[in-house]
Formats: sequence, C-alpha cells, structure tokens
Amino acid sequence: MPERTYEFVQLDVFTQTPLTGNPLAVFTDGRGLDDEEMQALAREMNLSETTFILPRDPATEAQEGKKVRIFTVAEELPFAGHPTLGTALHLYASDSAPNSKKSAEITLDLKAGKIPVRFTANSKNGERNRVDGQVFGEMRQRDPEFGKTFSREEVARVIGIAADEIPPEWPIQIVSTGFPFAIVPFRNQETLANLNFSYAQAAKFLKDTEAKFSYFVCPQQAARLSKNRIRAPEPLLT
Repeated sequence: MPERTYEFVQLDVFTQTPLTGNPLAVFTDGRGLDDEEMQALAREMNLSETTFILPRDPATEAQEGKKVRIFTVAEELPFAGHPTLGTALHLYASDSAPNSKKSAEITLDLKAGKIPVRFTANSKNGERNRVDGQVFGEMRQRDPEFGKTFSREEVARVIGIAADEIPPEWPIQIVSTGFPFAIVPFRNQETLANLNFSYAQAAKFLKDTEAKFSYFVCPQQAARLSKNRIRAPEPLLT
C-alpha cells in the first residue's frame, strides 16, 4: 500500500462503559482506498468489523445518505448491526450543527441499501462533539425477507441435540434484513446455554445455504438469554 495517512476512531457499541461492549474501528474518510486496501486495513484492525466512510457532496448525501462500507477481517458485509449503529453514532457526534431538540437521524447508504438511524441524547453531554455513551440510537432495518426452512431433525443432528428441543410450532428458517441468518429456536434456555457442538460440521451445513450464520434464540422469558453464532467456512459474498 502506498504511504498515505488515514484517520480512524475506535468506538465501543452497546455499552456506556469504556472498553466494554462491541468494539468498532471507523475510518472517517476512506476515499482513495481500493477494495484490497480496505480489506487489509480491516485485517490489521483485527476487530469483528471495521467501517469506511466515503464522503460525497452534500447534495448527494442529503438524497442518498452517508456511503459506508463494512468489512470483517475476511470479507465485506452488506449489513451488520453494531457497525451500522457505531458508524452512525460517530457521524452524529461529529456533526457541528446545533441540535436543540437533542435528536437527529443519520442515514447510511450500505451495500444492503439505505438504513436510517435515529438518535436521542439522554443528557446535555450528548450534544457535544464527542461520544460519551449518553445517546440512544435506533435503526430501521430493511423489511425481513424469508428464505429456506429446515427440518428439526436435520438441524438437531448437526448441532447435537434432541429434535424435541426445537419446538415444532416455530420454523427453522433463513431470515434477512440485509444479512441472512438461519434462525433456530430452542424450547429451553438451559439447553441453549449448555449447547456444545462441532463447529466444523455446522459450518459445512451452512456452506451450501445463503445464510452466513445461524442464530440460536430462546423465546423463554428470563433475565438473561444465551445466544451463539456459527460461521460459514467460505465467504458467500464478493
């Protein structure tokens, strides 16, 4: 990579406590970087995701939103939750315009489409040109798209549980709001919390589907619910 200087910031998303939550690196102006260089920088950051803001003229941004690209250490993603919220929060906090109502909406123009994120400051500190955790952000994802369904027996075999641990009244189905997940419901929180399976076998199962991950959920009400993700072995997006 030719010697150039690019500024980045690191944020902690989903937390009000520094050095906790989900870390995110945000390159504030990625113009001049090609795909390979963005990927190399994301790999160097070594976080779950790194984003690149690509500023455009104000008229275009007013119409189309802020262009942003999201990379993991291995590939580009069309959409992901905490990178979207974190990048939008950085843009919100960096906006020098007065905000007397303590609220604003930032629209990101992602590979998956336009995602609006609305912020409301919880304190007067939220209006300052910094991110201090005193701001609440809420994004409007794309409408869900429903894909392939799977049999309970097939999925139970892959993750090593009894088929009746997956309730028949809830489908195991690929759902996407910009990023496809195979949603797997569990009957009991304890089974989900103690889940232990072969990642290699689960990854092989995902490889031939459009889903990038499986997402395990338990509708059972509790103070804390567990969740796990399993990763496909090969990038399914270019």
